[in-house]
Amino acid sequence: MDGDASSRWVLCIGCISAGLGVAAGAFGAHMLKGTLDQPMLAVYDTATRYQMYHAFGMVLSGFAARIWRDAGAVKAGWMFLAGTLLFSGSLYGVSLLGVRWLGAVTPVGGALFIIGWCVLAWRAWRGPGC
Repeated sequence: MDGDASSRWVLCIGCISAGLGVAAGAFGAHMLKGTLDQPMLAVYDTATRYQMYHAFGMVLSGFAARIWRDAGAVKAGWMFLAGTLLFSGSLYGVSLLGVRWLGAVTPVGGALFIIGWCVLAWRAWRGPGC
């Protein structure tokens, strides 16, 4: 996949993830208050917040790749997507399904978030075509 198509994918997936994050947040605020206890509601809230943060990161990565004409910036977006699936996905599983062992996956997703931000910072620092 060329850089332009890849940046388009990351942009679109970021927008979809943001929309799903809003829906998940609304679901949590309106439907889960009576269902989940306070600690699990806090876990669910963390999942939605980090999903939103990194949806914006994906959009930023897609735009950065287009503006800088640097397909390398898209790598950060893919890290954010993988991090969202592992970090937020594991927290959704812990809070909604009670699958406690998924909590062991959460730090891997967090590490991918950190790597994604470092990749994006590196691409910004180095400039186009690095």
